[in-house]
Amino acid sequence: MSRSVFYRLASALALLASLAFLPFNSQAQLRVDISGTGAQQFPVAIADFSGDPAGRLIAEVIRADLTRSGQFRLINTTGAQLTIDSPIAYAEWRTRGADYVAYGTVTKTAEGQYEVKYRLADTINQQQLDGVAFDGSDRELRRIAHQIADRIYEKITGIRGVFATRIAYVLKQGNTYELQIADADGQNPQIALRSREPIISPAWSPDGSKLAYVSFESGKPVVYVHELATSKRVPVANFKGNNSAPAWSPDGQTLAVVLTRDGLSQIYLVNSADGSNLRRLTRSPLIDTEPVFSPDGQSIFFTSDRSGSPQIYQVPVTGGEARRITFNGNYNITPRISPDGQSLLVVTRRDGQFRIALIDLATGNETLLTQGPDDQSPSFAPNGKQVLYAAKQGGRNMLAGVSSDGRMRQTLSVLNGEIREPTWGPYGQSQ
Repeated sequence: MSRSVFYRLASALALLASLAFLPFNSQAQLRVDISGTGAQQFPVAIADFSGDPAGRLIAEVIRADLTRSGQFRLINTTGAQLTIDSPIAYAEWRTRGADYVAYGTVTKTAEGQYEVKYRLADTINQQQLDGVAFDGSDRELRRIAHQIADRIYEKITGIRGVFATRIAYVLKQGNTYELQIADADGQNPQIALRSREPIISPAWSPDGSKLAYVSFESGKPVVYVHELATSKRVPVANFKGNNSAPAWSPDGQTLAVVLTRDGLSQIYLVNSADGSNLRRLTRSPLIDTEPVFSPDGQSIFFTSDRSGSPQIYQVPVTGGEARRITFNGNYNITPRISPDGQSLLVVTRRDGQFRIALIDLATGNETLLTQGPDDQSPSFAPNGKQVLYAAKQGGRNMLAGVSSDGRMRQTLSVLNGEIREPTWGPYGQSQ
């Protein structure tokens, strides 16, 4: 096998997958391929927002967001002329097949700012469901559109939307590595760090204001915490040997890291602010790596080969005996816990194929979400309804997404660069 289990577990530094999917300037074209649909699709019409040419862009972004979720069926709005002040022809929209209609207006002020007003109408009950106004610059129009899409999603499904969240990933172009952050749809990428040496294992802080990651710029792997607003960063794990696989506690005060300072890879805890208060969590004669905190902060899931093959275990944050979680198959790595703590994502190997599996922690039931052959680095959306992962298909590297029930799939790709270890960010403070 080209990727040895020992190396993957011992160092936790192997880059298991690469992919290329995002546009890295405003002109780059992102290709999105979608297949499947949700178990239920809500018929909704998204009319172009009136008043300014930017209104069409806003509507297009909203439509694209809702389409990618797989939970909406878009109704044709050709010829629709809707404004905030005009009454809704409920019967007409019902005839078109729309249970819901979203519309709005866009006004550009003398100062060059935009005011965006939005409404959502329920044509069955013939009432307004939602209405709000946003202000922003032309650079903020996409963000506003994502926020409107989130409101539509939540009002109709009852589940919080994730369109206005962000993702992080490492882009490799030539001999340069960049830690980049983009909107959840892959647009508006920003560079947080550029280096000639590898950057791996990005992990979001719970409030979305920081990223922890591993950088090799000093000639060895060191764990940093990077404040996104100021670019200030602090080395929090710089011990002898390897320092890797940072994971945040739910309160943001602690990082779990993997160190080889005492021999084989083991899991330790440090204060996230400055790396102080080092304490060892696991003590096994073999390899423990890839930690992730449970949502309640009381335990940590991790990968270990202590049973003879890589499997997922759970240990209290206070230490003690670890409990084995995975038993299906002889290769299960990279645990990722759902926001509600009820499900676990893992990378599993089946018939030589690396696939993403979802495990119900209460029953142990497993659902294979992806087809392989080389799917890696799974990451839950903050509402738990979608999964982001790295895929390699037909010799091409790409980012892929799948709904947590496995029904809806999408792939996103561009031609240039390699993107590694994508991770979905949390809800921001303004969401």
